Amino acid sequence: MSAAFTTAPRGFLALELDGDGAHPAAWRKARHAPAELLDGTRVRATVLAAESAGFHVATFADGSLPAASSDAGGRDIPGRLNALQRAAFAGPVTGSIVLVPEVDTVYTEPFHISTQLASLDYVSGGRAGWLVAASDKVADAAAVGRSHVSGEGLGREAADSVEVSRRLWDSWEDDAVIRDVATGRYIDVDKLHYVDFKSVDFETGAGYSVKGPSIIPRPLQGQLPVLVPAGLLNADQLSAGAADAVLVSAPTPQLLAGEAAEARAAAPGAAIIAELDVVLDARGQSAAGRLAELDAHSPWQSSRARFVGSAAELTRLLASVLETADGVRLHPAVLDVDLEELAQLVLPALRRRGLLATPQPGSTFRDLLGLQRPASRYAAATISASSAADH
Repeated sequence: MSAAFTTAPRGFLALELDGDGAHPAAWRKARHAPAELLDGTRVRATVLAAESAGFHVATFADGSLPAASSDAGGRDIPGRLNALQRAAFAGPVTGSIVLVPEVDTVYTEPFHISTQLASLDYVSGGRAGWLVAASDKVADAAAVGRSHVSGEGLGREAADSVEVSRRLWDSWEDDAVIRDVATGRYIDVDKLHYVDFKSVDFETGAGYSVKGPSIIPRPLQGQLPVLVPAGLLNADQLSAGAADAVLVSAPTPQLLAGEAAEARAAAPGAAIIAELDVVLDARGQSAAGRLAELDAHSPWQSSRARFVGSAAELTRLLASVLETADGVRLHPAVLDVDLEELAQLVLPALRRRGLLATPQPGSTFRDLLGLQRPASRYAAATISASSAADH
């Protein structure tokens, strides 16, 4: 469940690290061997560069990757590993940056989601989050032998998956692991709880049930922060705290502030993160010229607001957006080019203005968002029942 901010955190920046960049032709400007996308070398290099630059969060996109071009030649299809695996690989090699993989909630078993994300929280030292996705593709349903889900069903599936994951994270009390050598007891079974979850569609035969408890001890953060794209969940789900952060976009950068304000009203208590595609002037070439060159290979189709210009102009835009939003997630057109400009010119300028929180080694994602660490709902229920019995 989402909790109110304990303090008013300063702004933060997230960086999407998928492939070679957000533009489908980004690989043409990459400065690494193609195999590095699949052997961990690229993940290590980009996440460390993002952390060194002062980014607070790294996100990892996932899902199927159709050809960007209309021909059947397989042009401009980026290579990638599974998002959760990339984030887990990055955990031990980083020290302060938050790691947030995108994980589908419709065609992925929620029990597996919760345990894998809990494991990520452990390997990252409490720096993990969950970017909720909900695939509406028929091919994704067919790949796992499930009926296709669309429309409002996507939001229901997402909300159910978040809720059962949170219950599973709570199913181990914080002190359930006792490691009592004398008695040979590793866990106190009285501190493990059944979650007894049934999805909204369970009674119709289209849903599922989860008994629990989890097979992983409670995450270091208690519950991982959950990020949800705006429009996926309805007003009731948002007001009930289904999301800890909401990602918003707009047709143009100038409209981002308004979208952020609307999202804050719809999701009280949740952090608001604005989405922005970025193409910067770089290496003596204008941003518009760079974009035209890339689009000549494969046009960039994106629903996000797009900034095309200089580092100074982007700094002013981000400063304006951060007056309304808590954070901004940047999607660089070409990581090997735009990340250098962001690191050398944009982030230092924002820090000089005092607009960004200082990344702190040893802090958690919940710390960054200003969220308290929640108590296990089952532990709280047990304490309440015990207290009532005593009286």
